Amino acid sequence: MEIIATPLAGNFILEEVEKDLRSGRFTYVRTRLPPEPNGYLHIGHCKAFLIDYYTAKAFNGELYLRFDDTNPAKEETEYVEAIKEDARWLGIEWVKETYASDYFDRLYEWAVRLVKKGLAYVDDQSPEEVSATRGTLTEPGQESPYRNRSVEENLDLLERMKNGEFPEGSRVLRAKIDMAHPNIVMRDPVMYRIMKIRHHRTGDKWCIYPLYDWSHGQNDSMEGITHSLCSQEYTIHRPLYEWFLEQLDEFRSRQIEFSRLNLTYAMMSKRKLRKLVEMGVVRGWDDPRLTTLRGLRRRGVTPEAITQFVLGTGETRNDSWVDMAQFEAVIRDDLNKRALRRMAVLKPLKLVIDNYPEGQVEEMEALNNPEDPSAGTRRVPFSKVLYIEQDDFRETPPPKYFRLYPGNEVRLRYAYLVTCTGVVKDPQTGQVTEVHCTYDPATRGGDAPDGRKVKSTIHWVSAEHAVRAEVRLYEQLFTVERPDDVEDLERILNPHSLEVLTECMVEPSLAEASPGDKFQFERVGYFCMDPDSSPGRPVFNRTVTLKDTWAKIEKKLG
Repeated sequence: MEIIATPLAGNFILEEVEKDLRSGRFTYVRTRLPPEPNGYLHIGHCKAFLIDYYTAKAFNGELYLRFDDTNPAKEETEYVEAIKEDARWLGIEWVKETYASDYFDRLYEWAVRLVKKGLAYVDDQSPEEVSATRGTLTEPGQESPYRNRSVEENLDLLERMKNGEFPEGSRVLRAKIDMAHPNIVMRDPVMYRIMKIRHHRTGDKWCIYPLYDWSHGQNDSMEGITHSLCSQEYTIHRPLYEWFLEQLDEFRSRQIEFSRLNLTYAMMSKRKLRKLVEMGVVRGWDDPRLTTLRGLRRRGVTPEAITQFVLGTGETRNDSWVDMAQFEAVIRDDLNKRALRRMAVLKPLKLVIDNYPEGQVEEMEALNNPEDPSAGTRRVPFSKVLYIEQDDFRETPPPKYFRLYPGNEVRLRYAYLVTCTGVVKDPQTGQVTEVHCTYDPATRGGDAPDGRKVKSTIHWVSAEHAVRAEVRLYEQLFTVERPDDVEDLERILNPHSLEVLTECMVEPSLAEASPGDKFQFERVGYFCMDPDSSPGRPVFNRTVTLKDTWAKIEKKLG
């Protein structure tokens, strides 16, 4: 069978699927996405989603989206809708949407079959007792005193559990396998527990709910899923996955594991992400400091960049860590190709061109994207009074500083060469409030007819035409590489993860931008317009910085 070209080319999973088709184990390919609707998707989920999607696509197969809604205590319809929206944004398409709860009746029937075969029993031990008698990696577990109940008694108790006759935590249904099995997962795992909680889809019909190990493999079989693709932590669960299907003698899906996406400085724990939201540390699940898909989208990261990064890390069977810097490099490369260029001054300093004609306004032609000739050009107004970045001027320049300082000549982007002639200072603070300069009228466009060279080009906006904007500068939220390993979240929060600048000046074309539009603010970084924007008051989020060699020099100088 010919494999259709996808971003998964060369992936070992494709090789295994192809073997299954050639051997006749399966005659088609069907994969599934099994998200639990108890939170929002984060970048860790993307890997599983994309692998499932592109594996099916590579063999002209089908992808199901099946929500694992087996724990009503944590699941909400809100998350169902959010997951679908985020998956579609990522570019994923599925042929059928299902729910584990669609199969609750049939799953219960299959559990009854195992009880009748003597392969499942009702255990009256408490959850604590079940856990305490599970054993260790070096010691076998202890058999439950209720393990050898008769089939008739187990059937009666299971039926009464289903009918709500017993309190929560009083009984569970367990598979009868082997309490001395070297794999602890195989030591009589729990299949059902009593939970008297209303389900977001089935209401009050059920008061027993299946555990993941019992539901997902059987749901795969019921749906004819050929390949159950999951991350490496489920390797230890594969023997149980296969045992259930073998004992039931039903369609046997194949489980294949791949390495997890472990990204430094990214939190993947839904529980801890929820805690950050509830604590008010972040503004919500779409806070741009989070690596939820909603946060990344609001920050300005494109689905193409996420796909390229996730699948570009390669696929193995062994977990590894990927540095956040690699992700940012992919984002930067992606936006370099697609983001329109604009000029924005984040920390404005007034620049007055003394010999420029009073009241004159010129329009300078500027490239929209040098990486994309089809993006064309735009006109940027230029006048006597401009704003430049505070960092682009030094009254007393340090070594290797080539920007504006008294007596030095620099190029104004798309405009003229100017030479600094002096400054105006606040008499009380001594701070520079204005920089004065002269311009060479013969250098329009930035080149001198006599061939003289300057070592620096700086950006600007016309003070008369500038639009005031708010800019939010984001850094990593955490100070440690592996925040999931830390319980005391307040201890690892970066106090500088967000800096809000409210007096930024941007070129007038940005007043026409829409939320979600992406730009490169020349010499500053990549930015995305935020939904908080309002007419006449745009708000921009920094997606990622540009490479800045001067920043490294300044840091080295201390």
